[in-house]
Amino acid sequence: MIKYKVISQLLLALPFVAAFFLYVWAVTSSNATYRKWSLYRTSSWTLGILCAISSVAGPLAARAHMDFTAHMTGHLLLGMLAPLLMALGAPFTLLLRTLPVHAARKVSKLLKGRFVRFISSPVTASVLNVGGLWILYTTSLYGMMHHSFFVHVAVHIHVFLAGYLFTVSMISIDPSPHQKTFTYRAFVLVLALAAHGILSKYVYAHPPMHVSAEEAQQGAMLMYYGGDLIDLCLIVLLCYEWFKRVQKVSFT
Repeated sequence: MIKYKVISQLLLALPFVAAFFLYVWAVTSSNATYRKWSLYRTSSWTLGILCAISSVAGPLAARAHMDFTAHMTGHLLLGMLAPLLMALGAPFTLLLRTLPVHAARKVSKLLKGRFVRFISSPVTASVLNVGGLWILYTTSLYGMMHHSFFVHVAVHIHVFLAGYLFTVSMISIDPSPHQKTFTYRAFVLVLALAAHGILSKYVYAHPPMHVSAEEAQQGAMLMYYGGDLIDLCLIVLLCYEWFKRVQKVSFT
């Protein structure tokens, strides 16, 4: 069992390690041709990577198998804070300016495709993100992820990807050919935040399988207040984007 836990930690952490070095390589490569890449973007990406790795490997990840509060801390880091910080790193903008023109055009065409349009929709992203959490904590899936290697890995991959999709569907850091209006995104964001808050209260009153009432209450409060804090950052970024757009229109 310990062997599987070590393998799962390595399997989940390695993509983030690779993503960090690819990002650094892209920054170095593109800086040789274009204006220096923002230190703020690089720092955001690095902090996001660190948050993600700390949630899937190391002491916190090991403790999350037996402590629901540690599990919930990992959930906040992997599914909310890491996606937000990594989105602020503008990885697709960096990718497009690093690749040769013909390759960048192919990536741009892919981003404009129907599949990206579907999964990047705020509604789809919210269902995948918050809906996935409802399934995790209200069914036997939470217990299964601590006894099945494949379920454990699959749940963590889903939590990160769904969290990232949800974040980029709400704020425009990278090129967003399918971006919805501010009103639409704000409306869906409010509903998604409400569903997340209701889920935390549900977990408080109805502990997931194999979780004690005391642990569930501590984890649920962390999910509620910690989630609100990160969501507040998302709201500020969305409002700031709206403010910049209005200001730009006013001056033209």
